[in-house]
Amino acid sequence: MEKPRLTFWQIWNMSFGFMGIQFGFGLQNANVSRIFETLGASIDQIPILWIAAPLTGLLVQPIIGYFSDRTWTRLGRRRPYFLFGAVASSLALIVMPYSPYLWVAAGMLWILDASINISMEPFRALVADNLPSSQRTRGFAVQTFFIGVGSVVASAMPYLLTNIAGVANTAPAGEVPPSVKISFLCGALVFIGTILWTVYRTKEYSPEELASYSHEAGESSETDEKASFAGMLADLKAMPKTMIQLAVVQFFSWFALFAMWIYTTSAVTSHIFGTTDTSSAQYNQGADWVGLCFAAYNGISALAAFALPWLAERTSRKFVHGLSLVIGGLSLGSIALIQDPSMLMLNMVGVGLAWASILCMPYAILAGSLPSNKMGFYMGVFNFFIVLPQILAAGILGFFTRWAFDGNTMMAIVLGGGSMVFAGLMVSLVKDEDEPNTLGEDVDKGVSGQAVAA
Repeated sequence: MEKPRLTFWQIWNMSFGFMGIQFGFGLQNANVSRIFETLGASIDQIPILWIAAPLTGLLVQPIIGYFSDRTWTRLGRRRPYFLFGAVASSLALIVMPYSPYLWVAAGMLWILDASINISMEPFRALVADNLPSSQRTRGFAVQTFFIGVGSVVASAMPYLLTNIAGVANTAPAGEVPPSVKISFLCGALVFIGTILWTVYRTKEYSPEELASYSHEAGESSETDEKASFAGMLADLKAMPKTMIQLAVVQFFSWFALFAMWIYTTSAVTSHIFGTTDTSSAQYNQGADWVGLCFAAYNGISALAAFALPWLAERTSRKFVHGLSLVIGGLSLGSIALIQDPSMLMLNMVGVGLAWASILCMPYAILAGSLPSNKMGFYMGVFNFFIVLPQILAAGILGFFTRWAFDGNTMMAIVLGGGSMVFAGLMVSLVKDEDEPNTLGEDVDKGVSGQAVAA
C-alpha cells in the first residue's frame, strides 16, 4: 500500500507557510550585511558576525528534527514546531532593524536565525511525510515556488517602498533607513500569517499510519522510541550512503551561496556604484539594487520550480541538478565582468536556476533513501552540509578578502562561483536510489488524500 496522491491545492496549502519563512529569510539575506555596515562593522568583521546563522542551524535543525519524529499532539508532530518558530521569528523581525548597536544586531541575528530554523526543518520533513515518491519532486518544487515568491517580495521591498511609496532609503549615520525598518515589520506579519494558514489547512499522518505504507511497514513508530543523545549518535553513524554523496554537493553549493549573500552588497556598491560610504545616497542606491537583484534570482527560481520536475522527468534529477549548478556558478563568477548594474539581471537568471535546483532536487533525491520514522532527524542532519560550509566561509572569507584579495570583495564572489561549478560536477557521483518513472505527472490526477490535508 502506498500513500494516497494529493491534489495540487493540498500540496499548495501544505507548502504555503514556506513563503512566510522565506520572506523572513530573504529580508535577512538582503539586508543584514547592510545593517551591520550601517552600525559600523568593517568588511572583514561581516563574515564573523554572520556566523550566527550557520551555527544556529547546525544545532537547532537536527535536534528539532529528532524530537519532531517522536512528537504527536492534537496539532500533529511537525506543525507545533513551525508554529512556535513563526511566533519567535516574527518578534525578532520586528526588533532587528531597530538595533541601536552592532552587538545588539548580531544578537538578534542569532535569535532570528534560530527561530527560522525551528520553522524550516519540519516543513522539509512534512513534504516527505505526506507525499508518495512519485510526487516528492513536485512537492519540493511547490515549496521552492513559495520560497521564490517570498524572497522576491522581501528582497525588493526596500527598493519598492522607496521608488513607489516614497519612503526614505537614507538615514543619519549609524541608523537603519526607514525603508528597511518597514520591510521588516511587514515581514513579521507575512511570516506568522502564512504559517497559520498551513497549520489550519493541513493535517498529518499519525506515526501508525506512516508505518502502514509500502516499504515503511515494519518500521518502528517514531513515538515508540525514547529520545536520547545516544540514539542520535547511533542514527548519525548509520547515515545513508546517498546522503553522504549529496553532502559533498551541498557543501560546495552552500559555500558559494554564503559568499554571495555576505559580499554582493559590498562588491556591487564598491565596484559598480563606486562608493564605500554607507551613509551616501549612491551606496544606498547600490544596496537597493542588490536587493532587486536578489529578488530577480528568487523570481527566476519560482518560475524554474515548475520547469525542473518536467525536465527531470525527461532526463534525471541528477542531470538537472548538475547542469543547474554549473550554469549558476558561471553566472555568479562572471559578475566580476559587469560594469552596468542593469546587466546583473542576466547573471541572476543563472543564479536563480541554480537556487531553484538547490532547494528542490537534493531533498527529492534524499527523501527516497531515508526511513520514514527518522525523516525529521536525517533532514536536520542534512542541514549540517549546508551550515558547515557557511561556518567555513565565515571563518576564512574575511581573511582571504583582507589579505589574499587586498580588500577586493568581488574576488570572494568569483571564488563562490568556482565552488558552485565544482558542486555541479560532483553530482555525477551521487546515486539516486528512488528515481520514479512518473516524476512529472500532474498532481491533480492523483487520488485525494483526505486523511492528510483539510
